[in-house]
Amino acid sequence: MVTDKMPEPKRKRSFMWSCLPSAILLSAVFFIGSAFLVTDYKERFLGGCNLYPIKATKPKTCEYECRANGTETLPRGIVSRTTDMEMRPLWGPPKKKKLKSPTNLLGIAVGIKQKKNVNEIVKKFPLTDFAVMLFHYDGNVNGWRDLEWSNSVVHVSAINQTKWWFAKRFLHPDVVAQYDYIFLWDEDLGVENFHAGRYLSIVKEEGLQISQPAIDAGKSEVHYKLTEREISSKVHRRAINLRGPGRRCYEDSMEPPCTGFVEMMAPVFSRASWRCAWHMIQNDLVHAWGLDFQLGYCAQGNRTTNIGIVDSEYLIHLGLPTLGGSSGTKINDEVEKQSSPDKILPNAGKTVISAVEPSDERNAVRRESFIELDDFKNRWKKAVREDECWVDPLQIPPQQN
Repeated sequence: MVTDKMPEPKRKRSFMWSCLPSAILLSAVFFIGSAFLVTDYKERFLGGCNLYPIKATKPKTCEYECRANGTETLPRGIVSRTTDMEMRPLWGPPKKKKLKSPTNLLGIAVGIKQKKNVNEIVKKFPLTDFAVMLFHYDGNVNGWRDLEWSNSVVHVSAINQTKWWFAKRFLHPDVVAQYDYIFLWDEDLGVENFHAGRYLSIVKEEGLQISQPAIDAGKSEVHYKLTEREISSKVHRRAINLRGPGRRCYEDSMEPPCTGFVEMMAPVFSRASWRCAWHMIQNDLVHAWGLDFQLGYCAQGNRTTNIGIVDSEYLIHLGLPTLGGSSGTKINDEVEKQSSPDKILPNAGKTVISAVEPSDERNAVRRESFIELDDFKNRWKKAVREDECWVDPLQIPPQQN
């Protein structure tokens, strides 16, 4: 029987040839995509480690062994991944054998004029539980030698540098990974009503990743309603401020400084939140203005629950003009207005301080702080604009149950 249909083998060959270009293209896309996925997997889950080439004489289980960057040529047992701030003797065993190593860290930028107050602060942090670092911005280290704890803490000196300058250079997350909580405090804090042990118990119980002790409004210079102590409360996470001064905060306000916010005078970071915050500190912006309004990105989840103010363990903020000065309420109102990353005011980056100031140096420090604030906001906006892969975790709507 004669038929007009094409023989089956020829039809199959035509179909295969027509599909070949598409198959080649898909293979290329798959190959390139796989390379990116492997790189991404290594960075996210393997801590930036490398798959080091193994000699054929080694067991097959070694072929895909992951080794941290910089350790590829070392035997695993010699790699020491962490460090601490404990001092070691030049010879012989330690004079006093410790039952345990400190699991938390206190860092304070200090000047000799505040020696008496700093002494009271340090004595509140038992050296059995806390490693202590003093950052001397006036270069005077010897003036502290007569304090009983002086030889047991780490002293770092650099003239006229801020707390955040020191933190960026000496508290890298890998260096302080040994510590559960990092306290980065100013020197002008009254600690009569503060107990470090109770504070840590509350922070752990409440699941706070970033926190600070509340400020006693009756005896202190208070800049934000949220950080003011609430009497008869253990912890609070938001403030209601209907009339001012400062930014208005309502029951449904979801942004700092109404919720998810701490000040930079006495922040306390968990290990995980500090790893994030350290990367956000700009190396050249030493005053860190504006950083407090973005700490919610480091809260390891919901900033309205993971950031809080501890009321039962509270401080007095003396507001002393050290290292260029703690600014007055009027100045901090202006900072608050300019701190929002979504608002660039006409005078942003310019001093708003009156020329009638007791110290030209303090005035210059404040001026530089405003300039840095403007720089930080612009860098944030630029980073958001240029990072096509970044998804703002604070703008993702909550999942519906």
